[in-house]
Amino acid sequence: MIKEISVNRKAYYDYFILETLEAGLVLCGSEIKSIRKGKAQIKDSFISFIKNEAYIKGMHIAEYKEANIFNHDEVRERKLLLHRKEIIRLETKVKLDGLTIIPLKLYLKDGLAKIQIALCQGKKLHDKRLSDKIKTMEREIKGILRR
Repeated sequence: MIKEISVNRKAYYDYFILETLEAGLVLCGSEIKSIRKGKAQIKDSFISFIKNEAYIKGMHIAEYKEANIFNHDEVRERKLLLHRKEIIRLETKVKLDGLTIIPLKLYLKDGLAKIQIALCQGKKLHDKRLSDKIKTMEREIKGILRR
């Protein structure tokens, strides 16, 4: 059973999605309880590499009120759980090809917090205008077909 917590809708507008992967997260107790309540945000976050390990930065998980003094830092770096080969492959793509890795979805899968990350290439302004034009044309065609 999958329960979506947070979706990064702006990613599809700002980037060309080349490849997606599922990764686990290393969390403390108050963080997973807060995620289960739906108090997480991945809108401005990104993935970086430190000493051959992947970390997510900028992900906001709200404080869990019942945790009292044992609460977590809301925007700390969190380690991603990926296979070593995946980390090396993604890190080389980022360094050599100038691509970016961003999170698309945060969800609970069988009680475990998972994050869907994507290898992306940034869109230029004219690409964004073109995708907007295509969306409006598709919307108009659907409207005409409904009649």
